[in-house]
Amino acid sequence: MSEGSPRVLAEPTTDAARELIAGLALRPWGQVAPSVYESGRLVAGAAWLPGHHRRIGFLLREQRPDGAWGPPDGYALVPTLSATDALLAVLADGGWAGADLPAPVARGLDALTGRLLTTHARALPDTPALDLIVPALVESINDRLTRLDRATADRLPRPPLTLPPGLGPDRLRAVRAAVAVGAALPTKLAHFYEVLDATPADGGPTLTAVGASPAATAAWLTAAGPDAGPAAHAFLRELIRENDGPVPCPTPITVFERAWVLSGLRRAGVAVNPPATVLRTLATATAAEGVATGEGLPTDADTTSVTLHALARLGRPADPASLWAYETADGFCTWPGSEDGFSLTTNAHVLDAFGQHVAAHPGADARYHRTIERLSIVLPAHQLADGPWQDRWHASPYYATACCVLALAEFGRGGTAAEAVDRAARWVLESQRADGSWGRWGGTAEETAYALQVLLAAPTGAPRVDDAVARGHAYLHRPSGRVDPPLWYGKELYCPTAIVRAAVLAACRLASVHLADADRSVVDCGYPATKTTT
Repeated sequence: MSEGSPRVLAEPTTDAARELIAGLALRPWGQVAPSVYESGRLVAGAAWLPGHHRRIGFLLREQRPDGAWGPPDGYALVPTLSATDALLAVLADGGWAGADLPAPVARGLDALTGRLLTTHARALPDTPALDLIVPALVESINDRLTRLDRATADRLPRPPLTLPPGLGPDRLRAVRAAVAVGAALPTKLAHFYEVLDATPADGGPTLTAVGASPAATAAWLTAAGPDAGPAAHAFLRELIRENDGPVPCPTPITVFERAWVLSGLRRAGVAVNPPATVLRTLATATAAEGVATGEGLPTDADTTSVTLHALARLGRPADPASLWAYETADGFCTWPGSEDGFSLTTNAHVLDAFGQHVAAHPGADARYHRTIERLSIVLPAHQLADGPWQDRWHASPYYATACCVLALAEFGRGGTAAEAVDRAARWVLESQRADGSWGRWGGTAEETAYALQVLLAAPTGAPRVDDAVARGHAYLHRPSGRVDPPLWYGKELYCPTAIVRAAVLAACRLASVHLADADRSVVDCGYPATKTTT
């Protein structure tokens, strides 16, 4: 900082945080960007819902120049299948006159046959139920292609789509066979009802959402009739109104959104005073089985842990004993009794919850202390050689790295934890982009926020960190018209906008304090102006 330049440290995040917290109560289902996959399922199977033509327009606008839909790499497979199948359904119905539909359908089919479906299953992202969704949509597209009229069919490539190498239809067939004989399905499969030829056994007038999914809810209402679920019908109409046609997924995410927003802001020292209605939803995490992300989903250790962490940060600590139901030989699973894969971020969040509990109760049961020591070894054991972590619930290594670093830096025990934090910080320093941002595919506000949190949690060389923090902080406030891309794992990648904004606000607060303490000038850390995209 040059001599005589002003040393500014405002508290601008407070107003932005207050606005964000107010939105949690005003929009209790959560704030999630519109989904290509989910909107495509409504176009294909629920044309009777309002906004049908606006959803078609949304799909046409979202198609990439290369014919695919969605994010880069294999993440485009599921949204491209859904959108292509949906537009084929519209072609078959003959109810759209606003565009030359065969052309975008042909581009979608070319993207699928030329690139996306030729990728081996081992190289595809581990998004939930990929082995159900992809076979179901490939089957649907092939069926629709055989039923087109000759004039339309002649304008489209018509070889039958094949499944990616290494991916077969066996699991989908097994689940559908179980449905056909009336077998009870695991609760988490409700999220994918739209591809299972199933309807929920517990549906009824009071049901708001099936499996926290507009597509699953619409599939149920289409089969049962709108009058069978007035609450669910009202839920879909409100989502359609809010987004002017398209719908998000997952939704509702009530507890998930509130827990992540509140825990992140409070951890960064941002003053928040959530209304009683918001706190009441978090208090359900004290139940014996924990809490679920939202209505229609099973309880999970990830949401339970972050909710407990948020309550502790808000001065309402609760016993985290519900998390023992998720303990396994490897650490902690996300869902009780079953999980396809190991989640590092879930285990980092368990460390947060147990660490907060032990910090408040040093005489807590020795089992808590032993588990904290165990997780202090488990997390570093999964760190990549060059310093980051990568997890199954987020496409960016910066999110997983921030989760692990924050937990280990605050609650980790032993030299292994400290060394892991230092390696992660060095990786973050080395991977900063020329414009001051960080990101997997390009610089983003969300990933820059996580990178800043890593640097500010690690005791690394001050001058170099100060410079990196100043550049990252400046990036977050540079007018650019940038968007919040989808990076969170769902049926396709999605963007929980309130959670992303909370992460950015938390990073702004931490960076402002750090730069002021380092005698560096800082800009007003107001609410970052971002747009949202699918």
